[in-house]
Amino acid sequence: MKALTGNRLDDGEAVFWKDGRWVARFVDATIFDDEDRATEAEAKAKSQLTVVVDPYLIDLIESEGLWAPLSYRERVRALGPTNHPQHGKQALGGEDIAALQHAHGAARSTGRVALIKRK
Repeated sequence: MKALTGNRLDDGEAVFWKDGRWVARFVDATIFDDEDRATEAEAKAKSQLTVVVDPYLIDLIESEGLWAPLSYRERVRALGPTNHPQHGKQALGGEDIAALQHAHGAARSTGRVALIKRK
């Protein structure tokens, strides 16, 4: 499973792809189970470079019945800053935030690794 992420150009906020547009919360992201559909979405997102910087696919794991990014880095991006639990998206609370906070896995996202290698 994969999701598509990037950073909004105007404020740097981590955003996630949902049906052809960018949303702020990971829980709203489209989850891809088909590699071809994920790659097509990534290509479409990259054509919107004036909206989002360096979109890339991230690997997901199941956590508490919901999906969460596999890598710790991507979970931090989905939750917001780690300096205090009342900052960022984690301050909103809910099942989706709890699933992100309790997810485990430290592997790098294959999409992020590909992005690093490309630069």
